[in-house]
Amino acid sequence: MKKLINDPKNVVEEMLEGYVKAHPNYIKVLPENNRALVTTKKTREGKVGVLIGGGSGHEPAFMGYVGAGMADGVAVGNIFASPSPDPIVEVTKAIDQGAGVVYLYGNYAGDVMNFGMAAELADLEEDIKVGMALTSDDVASAPKAEKEKRRGIAGSLFVWKAAGAAADFGYSLEDVVRVAKKANENTRSMGVGLSPCSLPQTGKPSFELGENEMEIGLGHHGEPGVEKGPIKTADEVAGRLVHDILADIEITKGDKVAVLVNGLGSTPRMELYIMFRRVEKILNELGIEIYRSYVGDYITSLEMGGCSVTLMKLDDELMKAVDHPVDCPMFVQK
Repeated sequence: MKKLINDPKNVVEEMLEGYVKAHPNYIKVLPENNRALVTTKKTREGKVGVLIGGGSGHEPAFMGYVGAGMADGVAVGNIFASPSPDPIVEVTKAIDQGAGVVYLYGNYAGDVMNFGMAAELADLEEDIKVGMALTSDDVASAPKAEKEKRRGIAGSLFVWKAAGAAADFGYSLEDVVRVAKKANENTRSMGVGLSPCSLPQTGKPSFELGENEMEIGLGHHGEPGVEKGPIKTADEVAGRLVHDILADIEITKGDKVAVLVNGLGSTPRMELYIMFRRVEKILNELGIEIYRSYVGDYITSLEMGGCSVTLMKLDDELMKAVDHPVDCPMFVQK
């Protein structure tokens, strides 16, 4: 697969260098660690810091969501790999304003281990109080009875937005964590894979699918889904994804939801809007109101083909968080 890169070993560093140079009014690299990036905006004293992080290759996640209304800093890992504790600690120190810092990350073994280690170091060495909330929205990755094992995928966007808003509202560390966990508990996602991506270091596909084959429930790193089969129409795929989500969470007539149709890197917006068209029709027929909608590439997997559908069930508190303005390099909401 063709890629516009130089040395494959340097893709993350060169990406970060280009990103910071492109958005100097938003973000900067900390001199202590080139994988530690923070907002250039001055945050008020007493505000809870919001730190997100994860592997590269999911752009605009994670670095694209550092800015007003979202995260104060980000720790960046290698492609599809957790950041090490060092940049997490450096970002923690930089964004702490005396009220503590909340860590938001996906439910993956490396992230759980490294963010946990960083939290211990921040507490013991820097006397910074850390709260943590992970995302586990992928209904395909574990049965409902074992939902604590589920991985975090595109629904992470809603968790970050809810936590960023809560921090802006002046909530305590405990309440920012509570809101983030509530957002995660109210969020479900389901995806479909159409074609693989390839890592720059190998140039080989991350998984295999036949020419006319798709995979329901495929993970963002190419983790196996729940079912392979022939490609179906957009309406059929959207119906399957929404059906599996609604079978997993109680969303009924009169409820309000935020909807995200997220591209995985190479799916055209045309196809994403065709998918959203069907999602909207299904929800409308069920009497479920779409309060806000998002369509586009928000959390990708390099050049993977396919998309995911995410629903977040809203209450008054989460609606307020969803409405909160955001100004990040790759995500603006007024």
